[in-house]
Amino acid sequence: MLSLRPLPALRDNYIWMLADTPAGTAIVVDPGEAGPVLDALAADRLTLSAILLTHHHSDHIGGTPELAGRFPSAPIYAPHDARIRDATQRVGDGDVVEIDTPPARFEVLEVHGHTRSHIAYYGEGLLFCGDTLFSLGCGRLFEGTPAEMLASLDRIAALPGTTRICCAHEYTLANAAFALTVEPDNPALKARTDAARALRARNAATLPAVLDEERAANPFLRVDALAEDRIPWQDDVGALHRRVDRFAALRLAKDRFRA
Repeated sequence: MLSLRPLPALRDNYIWMLADTPAGTAIVVDPGEAGPVLDALAADRLTLSAILLTHHHSDHIGGTPELAGRFPSAPIYAPHDARIRDATQRVGDGDVVEIDTPPARFEVLEVHGHTRSHIAYYGEGLLFCGDTLFSLGCGRLFEGTPAEMLASLDRIAALPGTTRICCAHEYTLANAAFALTVEPDNPALKARTDAARALRARNAATLPAVLDEERAANPFLRVDALAEDRIPWQDDVGALHRRVDRFAALRLAKDRFRA
């Protein structure tokens, strides 16, 4: 049975490790630095068999060169983006990544918005989504448009509700603070917030999240359920008649939010 671990890295990143401990092999996703990966591999006597990269930001790929040097036979899967120089296999929407050990199969989903080439890996009941969807939030629009990000989130929201969402940052409590200004009476959101506070109080990860729970509590997956007067929008956003406008207003409000 495969084991899943979030490895804390940098300030608030998680590098995800999926391991087959009896076989002594592991996959890592978005290694922003090599140290946490090397420590975890050594502690469990594992060999790195593959690296999955979701996008080009340095806090997601920074450790890749060192890991590639230590494990030269491990393929490095990445989107079609020249800014990721260490890739050995480029993948895009609909491609399938099959890894012999640990035995795992992932479908590649293009989820643009945070960046113009962002991808996610879906399989084994897991979604490695980088900075597209966060627990109770979503990524900033550095290169994409609101329409692109909303389409990406809609695509993720359509996955099976039991999917475990492996986000790349520990943002749950910060996102909850904003979400509660939008839906202060949402019982699912209150429950998620209380659970996250308890986990962080003992320095435990709030991830992975479960998609069904995100649908019930994450305002960025609830654009169609939110009352218009609950979206903290500014006059410069314009009318909120279209759902993409509602999403854009919500994302802008989050950008400007200070707890």
